[in-house]
Amino acid sequence: MTLLEEILSYNEKFVASKKYEEFTTGKFPDKRVVILTCMDTRLVELVTKAMNFKNGDVKIVRNAGAIVNHPFGSIMRSLLVAVYQLQADEVIIVGHHDCGMSSLKSEDILSAMKERGVKEETIETIRHAGIDVDSWLQGFESVEESVKHSVSMVKSHPLMLDTIPVHGLVINPESGKLDQVINGYEAAGK
Repeated sequence: MTLLEEILSYNEKFVASKKYEEFTTGKFPDKRVVILTCMDTRLVELVTKAMNFKNGDVKIVRNAGAIVNHPFGSIMRSLLVAVYQLQADEVIIVGHHDCGMSSLKSEDILSAMKERGVKEETIETIRHAGIDVDSWLQGFESVEESVKHSVSMVKSHPLMLDTIPVHGLVINPESGKLDQVINGYEAAGK
C-alpha cells in the first residue's frame, strides 16, 4: 500500500467515526495571532503547545527557517491576509535552534538536485534569467539574526500597520523553551 492509499484509507475511518469534531473551530484565530515558524517536523505540535495555544487559537504559516526573504512573496502575503482578513492583531516569528537552514549551503542543495536529475543546464538557465540561485538557496549562520531579519521585514513592510506588534522568538526543539529575541510591544509602542 502506498502512503497516499494509507492516508485515504485512514481518512475514510476518521470521517466515518467523526473524529474531526474535536477539531471544529471558526476560521478566525481566537487569540488573534498569526505565527510564522519553521516547517521542521519537531515543531509541528511543539510550537503551539509550548505557547499554550490550542486548535483554533492562532493562524500558522510555515516555511524553511521561518524566513521572510521577499517583501512581496507568499509568506508576507499570508501574514498580511492574516492581519487584514483573518483578524490577527499580532505576529510572532519563531525560529529554532538546530535548524536545517542554519547549515544549508547552496552548493550542497544544488549538488543534491543534480543527483536527483535536475540538469546543470536548467540551473544555468535560471541563473541567466537573473535569479541568484546561490543566495536564494543559502541558509543563515545565526537563528537569532535570522529572526531579527524576518521581524524587520514584516515590521517595515509598507502595508503592515505600525500598531501591529511583531515578536521574535527562538524555540529549543528538544525542550520547548522559548527565548525572546524581539519584544514587538516595545517596537509598536504598546
